[in-house]
Amino acid sequence: MSARRILGATTAASAALPHCACVVLTAIIALPSRPGTSECHAAQTPRAACRILACLSDVLVAFQFSLFMTEAILLFSPHGSPLRTLPHKTKARSHWILQCLCVSCAALGLAAIVYNKHLNGKPHFTSWHGLLGLLAACVVALQSSAAVPLLYPSLAKGWSLAKLKRYHAAAGLVAYLLGSGSLLLGLRSAWFSAAVGEYTWYLAAACCAFNALVVTNQVSSGHAAKKRRQS
Repeated sequence: MSARRILGATTAASAALPHCACVVLTAIIALPSRPGTSECHAAQTPRAACRILACLSDVLVAFQFSLFMTEAILLFSPHGSPLRTLPHKTKARSHWILQCLCVSCAALGLAAIVYNKHLNGKPHFTSWHGLLGLLAACVVALQSSAAVPLLYPSLAKGWSLAKLKRYHAAAGLVAYLLGSGSLLLGLRSAWFSAAVGEYTWYLAAACCAFNALVVTNQVSSGHAAKKRRQS
């Protein structure tokens, strides 16, 4: 096999790895939380609604950060984007759709968590996992709302679109890292540690940390490349 083919295969594998990590992490979190499992199938217990709501919130959070938001950012990856041959406008629209799904999952997951705490009579957001998750959900909602002028430039009166894009990318990175931190703290919960095996837990944590590094590198590299072009 020639060196060019080896390089091409290595590049393709490295580009596909973050997407595989997204799917693996989402599956690891969502499968033990789906209704019908031993933990979430509690139809004959008095706290059936509470357990189902807790499982539903886990599934929604898994799709929110580990799938939709990660894939939304990876759409702009120069090497790993599944839409890299399409125009930037198409990528932006697809990014917007995935972010809308992310915000929807955040809102539904937050509502499920709050209602579950209400049914159990427990205080809200007392753990670092809960506080960080609440902060991440709020930042995602605000950041997505502030990105509307990027879709409709006529709304960005008096603002430079180039600056708005930089602010949007920086705020998005902060929101993603907050979500990743909350996700890692959630993986340390007693329920999740008991629901998956030791090796599966380490795989989930590795996927989460790996994607956080990939997204951070993508955003920082893109910012550095734009500064070089402008200088």
